[in-house]
Amino acid sequence: MRVPSDQKRSAHSPMKSIAKILVALLILFSVSCKKDLHNTPIGIITEGIAPTHASVVYSVLSSYQLLSSTLNIIGNWGWDNGTVLRNDFILQDIASGDMQKKWNPDGDQAWMDQFGDFSFTASNPGINGQWSYDFDGVSRSNIAIGYLTDDKLTASLGIDDASKKYLLGQVYFLRAFYYFDLVNLYGDVPLLLAPLKSFADAYSVAKRETKANVYIQISKDLDLAKGLIPAGKYSDAVQKWRVSQGAVMALQAKVALYNQKWSEVVTIVTALEGLNYYSLNANYFDNFSVAKEYAENEVILSYDHESLTTPRTGNGLCALAGWGFIAPTTNFINAFEPNDPRLNYTVDVPSQNVYKFFGELNSNNKGNDDAPSNKIYIRWADVMLWKAEALNESGSYSAAIALINTVRQRARLSVNALGNYPPSGTLPDRNGLSTDKAQIKDWLVQERRVELGFESQRFNDLKRWSLAKTFLTSIGKNFQDKNYIYPIPQGEIDKSGGSITQNAGY
Repeated sequence: MRVPSDQKRSAHSPMKSIAKILVALLILFSVSCKKDLHNTPIGIITEGIAPTHASVVYSVLSSYQLLSSTLNIIGNWGWDNGTVLRNDFILQDIASGDMQKKWNPDGDQAWMDQFGDFSFTASNPGINGQWSYDFDGVSRSNIAIGYLTDDKLTASLGIDDASKKYLLGQVYFLRAFYYFDLVNLYGDVPLLLAPLKSFADAYSVAKRETKANVYIQISKDLDLAKGLIPAGKYSDAVQKWRVSQGAVMALQAKVALYNQKWSEVVTIVTALEGLNYYSLNANYFDNFSVAKEYAENEVILSYDHESLTTPRTGNGLCALAGWGFIAPTTNFINAFEPNDPRLNYTVDVPSQNVYKFFGELNSNNKGNDDAPSNKIYIRWADVMLWKAEALNESGSYSAAIALINTVRQRARLSVNALGNYPPSGTLPDRNGLSTDKAQIKDWLVQERRVELGFESQRFNDLKRWSLAKTFLTSIGKNFQDKNYIYPIPQGEIDKSGGSITQNAGY
């Protein structure tokens, strides 16, 4: 993902005075960015600066960047506003009770600890940071969509129809992805579908749209993306990290899952199975290994971190690990059945190494702020368990159990982190004859936790299952009903003059 810095500057040009006023009026916040990325706040197309072929192409690449764990994408060590890096691991893994901030608790970045005990307020940096990353991603996507849906512009720049469709499909997907994260975190959110060009535009978007209507837009974007992105496991034979048809279908299935449209989940995942793009890797850790990136069978959507690029695109989470951040809770460790290889592949407790983030079974990337290990968003085991859940909810119990057992089988047949096979009897199959829906659901809940640990899925799972309060209070967390959604960042409410309202209880 190497892009010359002169192309990056051409994509966004300075107009700071007007931009700051616009930002104060609406949900698009002022972002203090690295000069190599952009100098104007997101969502603003500067008048008088003609886009080039390079800047239009770069606008699509720029829309991917907010998926990364690279440090300082939209800030310069902005710990106080939560923008040092993307905060999924805080708002999902720490909040779920699986992760704690540090191996040795201390007062460093105490705002992160507030997600572990649910003492955060609307002014917490993590609340602002995730909002900032997702809306920056939405706004960059809107800029790209604005360019690519302008037929006169693309014709004048010599962008052929096939390239235009492919680029456009990617940013429709990305906008849907960012909005999917936003509605699950914050509920009703402002719905931005075009770049902002005027004060009138600014005022018009400074309000919240219902979650249901945002989901309608997400589905529209995904339908458009599916029709524009070419078929194949990889949409680009060289740049395999780009959004694929499989990624679009997988997110469609996840949207259906979160809306409890069980038959739709089954239909989409079955269609995806029929394409034969994906299967479980023989070894669990192949999903995360740097050496196996884009040469394995399971990963559907990931962000391609690379070392030694200009500007940097490495995995900054590894730097945090080197500073003592990112540790498992005792409850998470105890959730694994005896000899389950997935525990040590996720985190080596004695050595305090988070192998899943490092991409290697050693500490070479510990402390490396430019590590090449990818961030995985969707993989096949996750999708299989979506289908298992939908089947169980639909009464197809044996089929649901079979999928759960397939995931367990892969785990027990994986050589562990020490190079040994687990002993006989590890992770035995669940009873395939069971018709106890609640029992099967319990098996599914357990399997998703250990299979997808530290992959920022658990808190959303607990919420959509309506298990968050029961589970988190059982382990001593002060989870309240209001915590099923996070508060809107207080700064955004203040900048909107109150036209953006706060979630109940905050």
